[in-house]
Amino acid sequence: MKFNENMLLLYAVTDRAWVGKQTLLEQIEDALKGGATIVQLREKKLDEDSFIEEAIQVRELCYKYNVPLIINDNVEVALKSGADGVHVGIEDAPVAEIRKRVSADFIIGATCKTVEQAKIAEAAGADYMGVGAVFPSPTKNNAVRITNEQLREIVSSVSIPAVAIGGISCDNVCEIKGSFVSGVAVVSAIFGAEDIEKATALLKERVKSMVEE
Repeated sequence: MKFNENMLLLYAVTDRAWVGKQTLLEQIEDALKGGATIVQLREKKLDEDSFIEEAIQVRELCYKYNVPLIINDNVEVALKSGADGVHVGIEDAPVAEIRKRVSADFIIGATCKTVEQAKIAEAAGADYMGVGAVFPSPTKNNAVRITNEQLREIVSSVSIPAVAIGGISCDNVCEIKGSFVSGVAVVSAIFGAEDIEKATALLKERVKSMVEE
């Protein structure tokens, strides 16, 4: 699936912490019904074969809604499952090395916390960057916070689009207005909600307003 900036509007990142009443696939489908524009499958504890099998199932579900699937960290899983791309952190495989191995349409996202990291990611061939943490994050207690001013500076330093990440919710998303991000990446604001579809739809409306103003 060819990448475009609009895919980043509402970036849903999965987390098994909230699996229980529903399966992970059911949760993802509710997020897609609510309007998630891109899905990142994040699995820290699955073995590679199980991760690939799950990724294939999620890919098929995402395609039903014409939404791209990104795999967190694991390039091998992304390639073997036919996912649309991979998102890598600062300590993961270098973007330049991944770019050499994949097709032109393969989407690569990179976490960036400084202007220098943003410029390196862009030069290496990243399609977009995730910038944060902009608020305290319930899923990453040790995440380094960045200010709104730093967020704007990082986003403005390169031409590739960015999503803000870290502790974003319906209640605080408007606080990052004017930061030039193309969207937001969230975990608990979607998958921790009692009604995932409804929470996703409401958040999407607020993100749209924030991005357009």
